[in-house]
Amino acid sequence: MKPYSEFVFGDMLLRYFLDDRNCMSMLLIPVSMREKALQKEYRPEPLVQLHARGDHFPDGYGNGHTLAGTSASYALKFVSQTRNGNTVETVAADETGRTVRHRVSWSEGLQGLTVSCLFENKGPEPVTLNLLSSVSLSGITPFTEADAPGALFLHRICSMWSAEGRVKTESIEEAMLERSWTGHALRLCKFGQLGSMPVRGFFPFAALEDRKAGVTWAVQLACPSSWMMEIRRKDDCLSLMASLPDEDYGRWAKTVRPGESFETPEAYLTAGCGGLDEVSQRLLTLHRKNLPRPDRELPILFNEYCTTWGNPTHENLKRIAECLDGRGPEYLVIDAGWYRNPKSGWSDCGGDWIPEEQEMFPEGLKATAEMIRAHGMRPGLWFEPETCAGSSEIARREDLLLTRDGAVIDTDNRRFLDLRKEEVHAYLEDRVVGLLKRCGFEYIKIDYNDCIGIGCDDPDSLGEGLRRNMQGTLRFFRRLREAIPELMIENCSSGGHRLEPSLMAVSDMASFSDAHECREIPIIAAALHRVILPAQSQIWAVLRAEDSLRRINYSLINTFLGVMCLSGDVTGLSEEQWRKTEEGMDFYREVRPLIRDGVSSFLGTVSESWRHPEGWQAVIRTDGKETLAVIHTFGGEIPEKITLPVRADRILRVMCSEGNAVSLEGNELTVSLKAEFEAVAVHLAAGRSDAGSGGKN
Repeated sequence: MKPYSEFVFGDMLLRYFLDDRNCMSMLLIPVSMREKALQKEYRPEPLVQLHARGDHFPDGYGNGHTLAGTSASYALKFVSQTRNGNTVETVAADETGRTVRHRVSWSEGLQGLTVSCLFENKGPEPVTLNLLSSVSLSGITPFTEADAPGALFLHRICSMWSAEGRVKTESIEEAMLERSWTGHALRLCKFGQLGSMPVRGFFPFAALEDRKAGVTWAVQLACPSSWMMEIRRKDDCLSLMASLPDEDYGRWAKTVRPGESFETPEAYLTAGCGGLDEVSQRLLTLHRKNLPRPDRELPILFNEYCTTWGNPTHENLKRIAECLDGRGPEYLVIDAGWYRNPKSGWSDCGGDWIPEEQEMFPEGLKATAEMIRAHGMRPGLWFEPETCAGSSEIARREDLLLTRDGAVIDTDNRRFLDLRKEEVHAYLEDRVVGLLKRCGFEYIKIDYNDCIGIGCDDPDSLGEGLRRNMQGTLRFFRRLREAIPELMIENCSSGGHRLEPSLMAVSDMASFSDAHECREIPIIAAALHRVILPAQSQIWAVLRAEDSLRRINYSLINTFLGVMCLSGDVTGLSEEQWRKTEEGMDFYREVRPLIRDGVSSFLGTVSESWRHPEGWQAVIRTDGKETLAVIHTFGGEIPEKITLPVRADRILRVMCSEGNAVSLEGNELTVSLKAEFEAVAVHLAAGRSDAGSGGKN
């Protein structure tokens, strides 16, 4: 193995190597670690992992576990490499005409790269791919001799309904990735997600940390359908791969005919000094680049779902709008139930998207939207446009629905529209886009409450059918933006099942979770700072008339970890409760530039149980000039006070409920803690010469 080329992109050094078989591999390291990288003896994996039907399977006891690392990948020999601006394209091909264009791109100011592969069939016969990597990184770790015992750790981010974002960390030894004594037997950790909820089980994210060197590599896949990641090892170094699922794992195969091509989903890649918490923030710079409106001010929302519970009649909405008029919310979103069928509940008739105007909206839905606007708020509307429930008319149009093995995919009360078909897009243009336009809605909440599963019927494979359908979903999101340019788009999937980069790039924000009234909200909201931008993380504060001021303060400060969305008993709050709520909205307006543009760090000790949380946490968010500290206590024993490192010299504002003492001295913020399940928010600034300030509330 010998170095072939290297490129500096910001503070990252991208290195390419050629081995004695003319196979190319790639490694990314921090520029600051250039002189510390060792010349280790290992067998690097090829730049692109490829397998097609008929190819040899892997050795080393890998057959049935992986389709990577086979002779098909090693048959791709280096052809050329070019740099065009900040994009490096490397071409590799085999003797049969299989050609891959491997592309790495960077933009000024970003702390990560985008990587993808374009496969071209230049041969005379069709090729049925059943594995094609988006990114394959080799040579981890180059900073520690031999197989680096005790140095390497794998971080994954888990997700379940109303419990999104839990970090799972294992040593490489614990993950069974310690090399064998001969280096012959393959070691493999493979994980992913199957279906149309790409964040169900795991986020499409992985990080490998070398704790002895203080360097972490992280990758995130932009994919709205099934995906997988593999960490592999035979010798002293690890390899990290992200891709669509292979045929063994996710029933994905794609036939590429002579002269045709196929491109993988993009992967986001970075390497930086520090651990998971520091390096995860680097990948979010790529998310910010993809924001539809990166400089738009974060709004305050009100969603009526936890107020009317599926009964958003004109009269109910009028009472809410009158109560909120002039108080601060900028959007009032009508959630599920506006389309209900008198003969069945609203949950049984979604899909036709015809407003129920006999009892709910006697003057029409447009009149309700105009009423909301007359009270100073922009109207929003909930849809679940990709599915239909059993009592809907569209559910009987089986020619427009997805099938598997010839039968309509039905999960008791959900069927799925086939977004590969033009007739389906025409239907959504009428029932969704047309309704939004006719009534003047300025916000859409797109929900998605079930999963297609492993795939749907397609000439190539079930997995390819699923992939193509979910590309149709992205097309629909883009059409909404094209048809109504100022429309605010919310990406929801029973809360947070679709918090992945490609869907986030076509959405203004997403529902962070369905944990609407849970005490673990701040734990989930903070955890998501590692994988999505807080500027896109809509967090609910459900306010109840029976809530204590401590509870209302806690709920409101939760939203400082993202975008504020209120709900609940707003028409029944006392004057004292409203004063606290208005204080929270005013504080949020003051700090929302920090929420949008800052970088997060994390402190505290939180118990393993999120449902019955104990301990405390603090999220420090800073943009270099100002800082926001968001502190929560939970159950169990908590310290009497905590001291947090901050880059600030004065306190601008404090919000709390227990009269907490707050002081700042020498870039250390000290906060007294008074009770379980309380919250404190502190807004600080730097840049004044008279350092040292204190505050009390």
